[in-house]
Amino acid sequence: MEVKRIMCCCGSGLGSSMLVRMNVEKTLKNLGYTGIDVTHSSVSDATENAADLFVVGKDLEQFVSSLPRVIILDNIMDMTELETKLDAEMKK
Repeated sequence: MEVKRIMCCCGSGLGSSMLVRMNVEKTLKNLGYTGIDVTHSSVSDATENAADLFVVGKDLEQFVSSLPRVIILDNIMDMTELETKLDAEMKK
């Protein structure tokens, strides 16, 4: 399934999710992916229809386990980890 919408989530939807969103946008650009809407929100807004792909930190893994496509980041500041996992997921 083609990814057109990515939602980055954290506990409140304000701090780390916005940081991850900016990093995802930068990584997508660096990898050459275009036309993808990237948003950020709280994990409570992460429903199956909210996005095609979700990106969260490891601390929230249990809250998104029922979603079909999720990237779990061990370190939300690690751009190499993000690039590796995001590129692999985009190629599925």
